[in-house]
Amino acid sequence: MSARAHTFFAGPAILPVSVLEDTRDAVMDFAGLGVSIIEVSHRDKSFDKVIQEAQADTLAIAGLSAQEYSVLFLGGGASMQFAMVPMNFLRKKADYINTGEWSGKAIKEAKLIGEVIEAGSSKDSKFNHLPTALKFSPDADYVHITTNNTIYGTEWKTIPDARNVPLVADMSSDMFGIQRDFKKYSLIYAGAQKNLGPAGVTLVIIRKAWMEANGSTTIPTIMRYKTHADGLSLYNTPPVFGVFVLGRTLKWIMKEGGLTAVQKRNEAKAKLIYDAIDAHPSFYKGTVVHPADRSLMNITWTLPTPELEEKFLAEAKAKRMLGLKGHRSAGGIRASVYNACPMESAELLASFMNEFARANGH
Repeated sequence: MSARAHTFFAGPAILPVSVLEDTRDAVMDFAGLGVSIIEVSHRDKSFDKVIQEAQADTLAIAGLSAQEYSVLFLGGGASMQFAMVPMNFLRKKADYINTGEWSGKAIKEAKLIGEVIEAGSSKDSKFNHLPTALKFSPDADYVHITTNNTIYGTEWKTIPDARNVPLVADMSSDMFGIQRDFKKYSLIYAGAQKNLGPAGVTLVIIRKAWMEANGSTTIPTIMRYKTHADGLSLYNTPPVFGVFVLGRTLKWIMKEGGLTAVQKRNEAKAKLIYDAIDAHPSFYKGTVVHPADRSLMNITWTLPTPELEEKFLAEAKAKRMLGLKGHRSAGGIRASVYNACPMESAELLASFMNEFARANGH
């Protein structure tokens, strides 16, 4: 394989090289069948093994029981989940915490189904911190939270106490990038294209008892979680290729030492870049105001002028550092340092940031 660029794209994002190599081989010949992974039937026993192992590995990494939780692989991305969650579980009202673009979109979809209470929001400050004044409804059908703010760079390290109300989480951009007590959640969903695999497959982990007792039976069949749980994610043709890559990524996480090792490395990578920001406070301005709220996954900052930002991006690209331009709605610079981003890339970026600041009078 030719020398790899240093990839900081927010998604689709970097994948482990070993996973890419396994995928390359499977694209040509999957499981010795003489067909590609993108050609094999989802009903073939060889793919049964892939999907069943991916389900089991998901639960093992999360520390969850197959008796209590189902693992689903669906299409439609997290955006589909914005609608599926309320369609299945919103009867009277639901609490949502608004911390950014994606939680805002989840709120918009839920309002089409029923009453939504914003239990907390940092919208007025352009999402530069996590809200602390949270007011939960004791009779809410569920509480919805977005654990990591991909665009604005905040991340919940400790999840607010939902007070025995079922907790639903969009973990798209930090799923298996940080240790969590996954038993606290009744439903977790994550688009794979950050830490888990390619775009096109969405991971869902759902508590069986909640699904059985509260899941709607009057919405279209394909929109019911129970449909996919009963069908072992084979009710319709699943995203076969995406499930394969996700499964290989899960095995890579386990080989790396699980979430303990993964989080430790992610903390070290993030610290390198945050230290470079903090070392030049008059030049680099982090967009998150409280250090405790800073994301390990998506690090965001600005420079004094748009011209300097363009210069920064051009010089970084010349050094083969890609994907550093901030989201179009936020501007600035963003470095996404997901699980598969190697330490060497974070070291190079931090070194370049210090050099660039000094070369430009800081």
